[in-house]
Amino acid sequence: MSDKIQVDRRKSFGKGASRQLRRDGRTPAVVYGHGSDPVHISFDSHEIFLATKGQANPILTIELEGKEQLVLVKELQRNPLTRIIEHLDLLRVKQGEKVDVEVPVEVTGESFPGTIHTVELMHVLVKAPATAIPEAIVVDVEGRKDGENVTVADLTFPAGVEVETDPESIVVVIAIPSSPAEEDAPAAEEAADAEEAPAE
Repeated sequence: MSDKIQVDRRKSFGKGASRQLRRDGRTPAVVYGHGSDPVHISFDSHEIFLATKGQANPILTIELEGKEQLVLVKELQRNPLTRIIEHLDLLRVKQGEKVDVEVPVEVTGESFPGTIHTVELMHVLVKAPATAIPEAIVVDVEGRKDGENVTVADLTFPAGVEVETDPESIVVVIAIPSSPAEEDAPAAEEAADAEEAPAE
């Protein structure tokens, strides 16, 4: 189920116009795709913040001049300091259509005592129905032992979701963490070798 949100058509463009929109509590955006011309719109800043909060691939139903359109948020630009949304790129989609999206990896469970897990792949590229994009791809590491790797081929994907990432890509590594002493050992050995080396 997508969020429905009212938008306005933008009539002025450029950085100056965008800054004025933000001062007025509006967030600029552009809608593109399906062979139609791009449409420049703006959202109420608070509404679009709430509609996209905590979602990796938000799907929205926008209403512009009495017409509704289903869109996928393809790119969301934030101010690096304030984290306020400054601009959105929106892709037109249709019910039942599949889209390419990156889905975050989420780890559950506890690996074998004494080991830790390291996430090597933060996102997996999939082709999923636009209205049924998974929020995350879950990796269960329960009981996995030192030296075990979880690859993309080991993952379970929801029905209708096709994986696009290389199946052999390593997602999670299980290992026994090295102690500070072990980490310092190579440096100590190099220092000892340097001392023993004859002067030229």
